[in-house]
Amino acid sequence: MTLKRNFIGIFIGSLCFALTACDYFKKSEDRKVVVRVNESYLYEEDIKALINEDTSPEDSAIIVSNYITRWATQQLLIDRAELNLPESQQKEFNDLVNNYRNELYTNAYTDAVVSRDLDTSLNKEEIQQYYELNKENFILNEDLLKLRYINLAKNSNNLEEIKSKFLRFNEKDQQELTDIALQFKNYSMNDSVWVKTKSVYNKIGPLSVEDRPRLLKKSNFMELQDSLNVYLVYVKDVLTRNEQAPLEYASATIREILLNKRKQNLIKDLEKDITKDAIKNNEFEIFN
Repeated sequence: MTLKRNFIGIFIGSLCFALTACDYFKKSEDRKVVVRVNESYLYEEDIKALINEDTSPEDSAIIVSNYITRWATQQLLIDRAELNLPESQQKEFNDLVNNYRNELYTNAYTDAVVSRDLDTSLNKEEIQQYYELNKENFILNEDLLKLRYINLAKNSNNLEEIKSKFLRFNEKDQQELTDIALQFKNYSMNDSVWVKTKSVYNKIGPLSVEDRPRLLKKSNFMELQDSLNVYLVYVKDVLTRNEQAPLEYASATIREILLNKRKQNLIKDLEKDITKDAIKNNEFEIFN
């Protein structure tokens, strides 16, 4: 089934190109033909579009030659396919091409209309209400942490002072740490945001799965080292998998859900309106 879908996808792409080429490259008396493959034509103006002023003559010749070869081979393959594939299969492919074309047009149009008319503003009450009504859909499938960390060189002269400020972390400490942040190799002092443990492992090199029990311990300080660096980590809060996702973490997902619902409603309204207008203007009739 997968191989068939892949083949159909490749065939649709080739057939779309061929159908376009057949329309676009129809023989015309006022254009100079460069290549002909049965009833398909490639013109001089199409070749010129491949080359710009900065392209050398040698490179131009290679580009044109390769393009002509690819174009001709594709036309020949399409022509051979039309001669040898069963009519039922050709009809299936043509239907798929037409459906794909129709979807491209309708999706492009509806997206343009929706982008123009969609109200993207959402207040906290809307998000809160959806969260409360659908809490069962927001269960964590991974651990979350609120933490802060600093990565700095082992030989830092003021390491103990930084550690003291990092642990105490009052308003003055936060400002002073921010002021000297240029000496840190990496850091995050926003411990009010939930983050995935995967991102923590990526940021803090010495952490390993063996450290998970310590990492998932609330109000816990860790000092880790590798050959060059010291990592100061303070875990402020923890939520483990299968616990309820907090609203502030789920809100981004809820926002996408609510905006998508608005979008779908706009599309439904558009479809209804366009049908009503067509009937009113005598553009749409059903014959019994």
